[in-house]
Amino acid sequence: MRDAPGRAAISARHLRVDRWWLAPGATALGLFAFVVYSTWRAFSNSDYYAAPYVSPFYSPCLADNCETMKGGPNWELFGSWWGLSPALIILIFPLGFRLTCYYYRKAYYRGFWASPPACAVAEPHRKYTGEKRFPLILQNIHRYFFYAALLVAVVLSYDTLLGFRNAEYEWGHMGLGTVVFLVNIVLIWLYTISCHSCRHIIGGRLRHFSKHPVRYRMWGFVGKLNERHMSLAWASLVSVAVADFYVYLLATGAFDDPRFF
Repeated sequence: MRDAPGRAAISARHLRVDRWWLAPGATALGLFAFVVYSTWRAFSNSDYYAAPYVSPFYSPCLADNCETMKGGPNWELFGSWWGLSPALIILIFPLGFRLTCYYYRKAYYRGFWASPPACAVAEPHRKYTGEKRFPLILQNIHRYFFYAALLVAVVLSYDTLLGFRNAEYEWGHMGLGTVVFLVNIVLIWLYTISCHSCRHIIGGRLRHFSKHPVRYRMWGFVGKLNERHMSLAWASLVSVAVADFYVYLLATGAFDDPRFF
């Protein structure tokens, strides 16, 4: 900090001469673009199903006011009284997982709140309370959103499996949409299991790794993925938007899904 005890008498707020603002600026722009797109798609309540694909924003369906996917994960838990978009029910879980994610915290703290804007650049706020007070203390429920994210990933995996059907629900087919969904679910799983909470659950409390060789190897694997958590966070964010947009294009009749076999 500029006024820290013992600091040299330098008037400048920082000594960085590079374009340090590019990274937080690009981060804010990218996250803002996704928020705008996902909000539009979540509230649109249309064009989210094109047999045999269903948008990851709308799966699983927990209300009875969504289009039916034969054999898909449709659980009408909310009944007919839910009149809004069914995406608003399910998106709270992946959104909560990403919002409380350790990497995303850093991303939007820096990008939107300038807390701090970059390394060696002082933040403009006078006080720092960390995550000890409301609402940021709610970030500590990240581990519970991790469990919910696992369930969502399982459902999306099943949706991807159903993509190996044609529009008449016959098995043994594969289209471009199948590839899009395969890439998306792989990235979602890699992002999910590279989470810090997953790493801690697997091996964070072990006192003697030698007594738990299997969990140690799993912990090491997740640790290697964790090194790429930032890249996986962005890649999976883009892939889920691409998967949704692909279904939107099919549902609006922009083109037909190219089938490979």
